[in-house]
Amino acid sequence: MLTTEFPGCRDLIEAIDHAVGMQTTFAVTDTLRNGLCKLMRSGVVKLPDCVFETAEGRYARRELYRSEKYGYCVVAMTWGPGQGTPIHDHCGMWCVEGVWSGALEVVQYERLADEDGHCRFQPVGSIQAGPGSAGSLIPPHEYHTIRNPSEDAIAVSLHIYSGNMTRCAIFQPLPEEHGYERCERQLGLDPVH
Repeated sequence: MLTTEFPGCRDLIEAIDHAVGMQTTFAVTDTLRNGLCKLMRSGVVKLPDCVFETAEGRYARRELYRSEKYGYCVVAMTWGPGQGTPIHDHCGMWCVEGVWSGALEVVQYERLADEDGHCRFQPVGSIQAGPGSAGSLIPPHEYHTIRNPSEDAIAVSLHIYSGNMTRCAIFQPLPEEHGYERCERQLGLDPVH
C-alpha cells in the first residue's frame, strides 16, 4: 500500500521486493542494503517533500509504503538537530536503514545478562553515517541508538522493516549506573502529504 506517489517509488519497491525473495535473512538484508545504497546514490528516487519537515521536540516517522504481499514496511524518519533515540530494539524484526540526507550517528549495543532485574548493555560499535550509506540490524543484534549529531542541519533516513513496526522496547538508564529499565513504546506516524 503506497501512502503517496513520489518519483522512483516503483524502482524502490521493485528493489525491496527482489531482496525479500532471498533465501536467508542475511541475504535479504545484504541485497537490500546494497540495492538501497545504489538507489540513493543514483538520484532515481526523490522522497516526498514532507519527509524533510521536522516535528517539534521529537523525530518524525512517516510510512511511505507497506507491502501487503511480503509484509515489510518503509518508513522515512526526519531528525532535527540533536534529536535521537534511547537504546531500543526492533521487536525481533530485521531492518535496513539508509541515510538519505544529513548525517546520523548509530551506536550498536550488545545486551548482557540482566542484573537485579535490570537490563545491562555494552556498546560494541559506533558509526557516523552520511548520505548514501546504509546498514542493517538482524536480531538478536538489534539494540542501538540513532542520533543526528548536527547542531543546525536536519537528517533524513529511510528504514525498511520486515514487518509493520508499531512498537518497540526502549531502555531508560537508571540512576547511579544501575543498568536500564525496559519500557514498551507505541510508535506513531506523522502524516504524509
